[in-house]
Amino acid sequence: MAEPERPRTEQRMRPAPLLFEPAEAGADPEHFFDLESIEDPRELLDRATELTQAFRAATDRSVEFQAIAAAQLADPRRFDRLTPALIAERAEWTEDYAKKMVEFGRGLLRGGAEHP
Repeated sequence: MAEPERPRTEQRMRPAPLLFEPAEAGADPEHFFDLESIEDPRELLDRATELTQAFRAATDRSVEFQAIAAAQLADPRRFDRLTPALIAERAEWTEDYAKKMVEFGRGLLRGGAEHP
């Protein structure tokens, strides 16, 4: 979230797909999306950059879904609504951050907002 935010109207970049690694590859701490097998530094830079962009896009999208969920959980119309403190505990956030995420999520649910 330290990255400058893009306008909501900007087309989302289509990053390289994130593919799940086989279980045996995950057991090897040196294995990471087969990057260790790429010998050409140009190809390595290209693929590593694709993965970086994909992870950033996934992070941005996940944060938006976290915010939407936080807003839904805090909705005063819900009989089982959660307080910002309970949302913070559940998501391992500070209470202040949970409040910001609830507001961000409410903005997203209304049709757009800036990141907290």
